[in-house]
This record gives sequence, C-alpha cells and structure tokens, in this order.
Amino acid sequence: MDTVAPSKPISLSLPVTGLSCAGCVARVERTLNRLPGARDVSVNLATGRAALALTAETAPAEVAAALAEAGYPVAEVETVLPVEGMHCASCVGRVEAALAAIPGVTGASVNLAAGQARVTHGDGIVPAADLAAAVRAAGFSVPGESEAAPEAREDRRVAEARALRQEFGIAALLSAPVVVLDMGGHLGGHSVLPAMGGSAAGWVQAILTTLILAWPGRRFFRAGIPGLLRGHPDMNALVALGAGAAYLYSLVSVLAPRILPEGSAHLYFEASALVVTLILLGRSLEARARGRTGEAIARLMDLSPRTARVVRNGGETEVPLTALAVGDIVRVRPGERIAADGTVVAGESRVDESMVTGEPTPVRKTVGASVVGGTLNGGGSLDLRVGAVGAATVLAQIAAMVERAQGGKLPIQALVDRVTGRFVPVVIGLSLATFLGWLALAPAPALGQALVHAVAVLIIACPCAMGLATPTAIMVGTGRAAEAGVLFRDGAALQALRGVRLVALDKTGTLTQGRPSLTGAATVEGLAEDEALRLAAGLEGRSEHPLARAIVAAAQGRGLTLAEANGFEAVEGFGVAGRVEGRAVAVGALRYLDRLGVARDPALVARAEADAREGASPVHLVLDGRHVAALAVADPVRPGAREAVASLRARGLAVAMVTGDDPATARRVAADLGIEEVAAGVLPGGKAEAVRRFRAAHGPVAFVGDGVNDAPALAEADVGLAIGTGTDIAVESADVVLMGAAPGALIEAFALSRAVMANIRQNLFWAFAYNAALIPLAAGLLVPFGGPSLSPVLAAGAMALSSLFVLGNALRLRRAGGYRPAGGAA
Repeated sequence: MDTVAPSKPISLSLPVTGLSCAGCVARVERTLNRLPGARDVSVNLATGRAALALTAETAPAEVAAALAEAGYPVAEVETVLPVEGMHCASCVGRVEAALAAIPGVTGASVNLAAGQARVTHGDGIVPAADLAAAVRAAGFSVPGESEAAPEAREDRRVAEARALRQEFGIAALLSAPVVVLDMGGHLGGHSVLPAMGGSAAGWVQAILTTLILAWPGRRFFRAGIPGLLRGHPDMNALVALGAGAAYLYSLVSVLAPRILPEGSAHLYFEASALVVTLILLGRSLEARARGRTGEAIARLMDLSPRTARVVRNGGETEVPLTALAVGDIVRVRPGERIAADGTVVAGESRVDESMVTGEPTPVRKTVGASVVGGTLNGGGSLDLRVGAVGAATVLAQIAAMVERAQGGKLPIQALVDRVTGRFVPVVIGLSLATFLGWLALAPAPALGQALVHAVAVLIIACPCAMGLATPTAIMVGTGRAAEAGVLFRDGAALQALRGVRLVALDKTGTLTQGRPSLTGAATVEGLAEDEALRLAAGLEGRSEHPLARAIVAAAQGRGLTLAEANGFEAVEGFGVAGRVEGRAVAVGALRYLDRLGVARDPALVARAEADAREGASPVHLVLDGRHVAALAVADPVRPGAREAVASLRARGLAVAMVTGDDPATARRVAADLGIEEVAAGVLPGGKAEAVRRFRAAHGPVAFVGDGVNDAPALAEADVGLAIGTGTDIAVESADVVLMGAAPGALIEAFALSRAVMANIRQNLFWAFAYNAALIPLAAGLLVPFGGPSLSPVLAAGAMALSSLFVLGNALRLRRAGGYRPAGGAA
C-alpha cells in the first residue's frame, strides 16, 4: 500500500506583543504547544518573538488567533501590493473581497487611481505569494517584485497609454466605413456606394466589426467574460455584453435573417463598433489624465541629481547617487542640486529649500547646518558629510508619506463601496428587465428596439466615474499639498481636517519663532546681574529647552565663562536643578519654587509679572535655597502668525493657544495675535487634557505643535499637525506634517482639505446623478410619452465623458491652495 509522505513543517518567527516577564513567556509557550502539529516552540522575551515549526495540521492564521485569544496578539504589518487590470469601482470591491477572505488578513483597502492594494495582516502570518494568488484568482494581475518599482510602474503606465492610443486609432479607422455604410442604409433605402448592394454592405460591416471586436476590442472580452462566468461582472463585462449582443444580433440578421421575427432583421454593427471605439477613446484620455494625478510627487522625486561628486584622497570623483554611503564627503558647486541629506563640513551658501518647506526664501547654510537632498544650492560652494541615503532621506520619506496618503481611503468612500458592490449585477438586471419590457409591451417587431435599449443600459451604467471620484481627488490633492510643504500621513486626515471646529496652537516654536533671547534681568541686593546669568547659564548648558538656549547665548554674548554643572536634573514642565561650582542652583518657572519649597521674593515676583505683561517669559533663579533672580526671555512672534490666525477665524474656526508659559505672558501674546481662548501654565501631560476640554466645548479639535513635547496633544486631537523642520518629518503622533515653519502652511492644509472634500462631493454627485438621470433615458422609459431615448453609441460617449469629467475636475486641485495673506484672510 502506498503511503503519503508527511508535508514538510514550516518555520514561523512571529513578533508577539504584550510580553513583559518570564510568566508571559511561559503562557505563550503553553498556548503554542497546545496547537496540533506545533513543535520546537521557543519564545524570546528580549526580542519579543515566538518561533515554532508547524505542520499542515494547523495553519499560521490559527496560530495568530490562538495568541490573540491568550492576550498576546501578533504584531500587524501592512503589505502594499500593485494590482493591474482594475477599471471600475466593482473591480475594487472584487479585489478587496478576495484579499479580505484570506485567513489572517485583518483589513484590505484598494485604490483604483493608484492601482494599489494595502493589506493589513499579522507579521509572518500571510505570505505575499498568497496575497498575489488571491488577486490573480479574482481576475487581475500582480507585477513581479522587479516590476513593482516606481520606475517600472511608470513605464507600464506609459506603455498602457500608448497601447490604448494605438487600439483606439485602429478601431476608429475600421469603424469609419461601418458608420458610412450604416448611414447609407438610411439614405433613401439604398447604399451610399452605388456598386454595392445592401447585402454586400452588410457583409462589409460584419467583417469590419469582427476585426474591431477581435483586435482592439478583445481586451473587453478577455477581461469581462471570465469575470461574468465567475459571477463577478465588472465594466468590461458590461461592454462585452453590450457590444457582443449588438454584434451577434446583427450577424444573425446578415447570415440568417429568416430566423428572426418578420421585420426585425436590422443591423447594429455601427453601435457595436462605435461603443468599443468610444470607450477606447475614453480610456486613452483617462490613462493620460491619471498619469497627471501623480505629477507633483514625480516632479519632487526628479529633483534629486543622478550623480554626486565625492571628495576622496583630496580629489573629486563623480559616482552614481546609488553608490553614496553614509559618511561620504560630497562637494556641491554653486547652482547645483544637493545630492543627499547631510551636514555641512566646509563652505557657506544659501540654499533654496522651497521644494521641501514651501518657503521661497533661501536659507543660509554654514558649517554644522543640515541640508536636504534635492534642494538647490545658491552662489557658494559646500562640502557636506552624507547623513542619510536611500529610503532614509527626507525626499524618500516625503514620497513614502504621500504615497501612503494617496493609497488610503477616506471614510466617505465607504458609502461608494456599499453602492458599487452591488451596482454591476443590478445594472445587468435592469438591462434584462429593459429587454423583456420592450419585448412584451412594444409594438411588433419589438426585438430590435428591445436589444438597442438593453445594450444602452449596459453601456451607460459602467461605474468608472464612481470608482475614480474619490481616489483621483486624494492623489491630486495630496500631491499639491506636498508641493506646498504639507504632508498628509493618512488620506483620512483630509476629511477629518474639514470637520475641525477649533484649532489649538502651541506657542513656542509654532506661533513664535522658537528662538527666544534674554531681554532683562533683576537680582537681589548683593548679587551682580552677570554673576546670576553666569550661574544660570552654567546649569542651563545641559538643557535643550529654547529658554535655556537663550540664557546660555546671552551669557556667551557677554563673554562670561561658564562652569560645568554636576548632578543635573530636569523636571519636565518645571525647571532644572544641579550644582555649579559647589553651589546648589535651580532655574525654572515660578511654580518650581513652590515645588522646591523656596520662599518667593516679592520684588522679583513683581518684576517677573511686569515682564510677563510685556510678553516676556519669566525664568527664576534659586541659589543655595534662596530666590535670587528673575530673568526675562522673549520669543518674537513669527511673521505671518497674526494673518494666519485671522485667516482661521475668517473661515469660521475658533482659535486657542496652549502653552506651559506664564499665564500673563500667554495672555499678552494671545491678545497680540487676536486669540481669545488661552490655556496657559499647562504641563506637557496637561496639553492632552486641554484638547479634551476644547473638544467638549467646540467639537472636533486640530492641535498644532512641534511634534516632540506636544506628542500627547497631537495624538489626542482629532487631527494633529506637527511643525517640521525639513529633516524632522517622521512625527509619528501627527496626522499632518507641516514641513515649513511659517504659519501659512497651516492655512494651506485647511484650504486643501476643504478643496479636496468639495471636489470629492462634486465628483460623487456627478457620478451618481449621471447614472440616476441617464439609465431611465437609456432604457427608453420616456419614449411612450414622446420623450427622447439614448442610443448605445451616445451611451458609450456619455459614459466616457463622465470619467473624463471626474478626472478633469480632480486635476483642478493642482491649482488649489496658494495661501497669500491679504488683509488677514486667505
């Protein structure tokens, strides 16, 4: 008797969340050992991974389910899969359904315009090959790894557009005689070509239409018929059914007219040929327009030079950009684009960073300054040490962030998905009902009219426009935003920002320049101002706080010698303490004195309050347990901040300021900016609570901060907007990154959000209203009342125009935004 060899065990290594102790390890190991076919189980607490060998008795997805039930779920990852062959919203639904049905997949989102599927699943649970197989089983193709590169995707897009143009040209050339011959049949009942009888004209039309359907039109049958047989019809199936039905009916009228009812043997070759020709025209124009939706990010990536000039052994060597390594020294000549992210080690110049920050003024770069690859060097020469290459560069991170936003779905898309999921089967049902209705109710011979109206319904209802309405607007809008220095980490932030009712802004570094300076100092009798400043700066030299840097800069500007601090301790939201030259020193807010149990000096407190009323931030010095000095540090308001606040208010938004600064200082700055609501003296952890209070009073809140100290508030807000600095864009807690520090970038974000959402609503209205209005017309419901009907040819033209309208409307977003402060409103 033959024996079946056991299947080879597969090895799994899974990242497990929730592991915190040896007890967790033991519980996970027991859970895995109980699974049938599991062996060689080991769990590593340090790496947070579980390893095991698994036979066919248990699937990887069952392992993930068992771990989740035990309270230690497998960490999830997202796989981005390129998908080709999608043309309409029903295609999107089929791919999503196929991917979601795979065990272990927890989410699948497909973007028609981007041609991508984003699949969420347990790390190590679902092989990429299984995802690709599911897509192919649904009737679509997945390019290989080498074909999935952006360059390869662009090449395929260009090739597809070229093929569509060629096929349209062939179809137009072959269909022109068909139209002429069909017209001849209606002119006085004889052919336009005198030497050709009616029967011969029918044969010529049949041959030409056969060539059209078998050559340029074969793409519809090749993709549509298999989907129809599998029970998942798409727009290709509708075109194949419509054009095929008209062709077969006409062919029967030519070959065997006697089998048709008396008087119903008509030719509809013209309809079949022109339907294919017009839809190919629409797809060709659509492919061209789709290519323009991603132009912004493509232009951004094209800014990187192809080569770099590396300084080695005293000489310069030109190498491909891909050959650069971290630590290389690269020379950038005047007028050249900077080859890579790095730090200037020699030279001085001004660099145009507008492609990253959206701010047109060139930035002065000297030794120690950071530069971004792709930015444009001015009149000086720079030597820089490469700090990042490949995917770690700012430009690559921007591209990845924009791609992710473009590939995502907005909540509003859920409505479209629900409708289009059933749309094509409903259309086929309506077409069949139209055919049967005309056949039963129209006067004889009704067969020809029944066919014409049924085909028109099939063609007019192709849901291309519905599928393109949202993703094209997202792609163009996020690309335009990237050009303006606004990066949406997630497409959903576009919709969320539109619903915001209050904007809460951090003060330091957001509304102000973040470069404070010492403006005054008061000391107790017997302590010189310079000595107080020297001791405070000696301690603050260990701190990275903006106020600390201002004190150190002031001391250095006076030529004071700073001593080294020992026992340094920073208390977040209060201040710093340590020992300087053997003396106990503490520097911080007035509340820090209370925390330390130090008595306040009334005269210094009064001076600090006066400084705060003038907009300065008071910083208090404690020396050996005594309150001895009050320093005033002022941070100038950013240029354009007042106009930005006025613009937000003009848009109907409430504006609030959140800061850990002294309440009197905060109120003065807020009054200067025109902000009415202020949450001052707030500790970093309390900013999130302030966001919750604002939400309870006003509704959805957007919080704008620097993305570091403000991380809790950024995460708590309905939309978190982080101020970036050009090299600090990976702010994980933010939904939107504003690459430029200028307040105008915030207005750009709101303007683009509103423009994109308005564009999507317009597109969806057009797509749905178009079908609602034209399906009854195509079905001929108005004919009995003397109204017009829609032929298949006109239906094909209208269907193509609907998609082009949606794409053209979305492309208008390339001109959206462009905030320019004028009179305080955008």
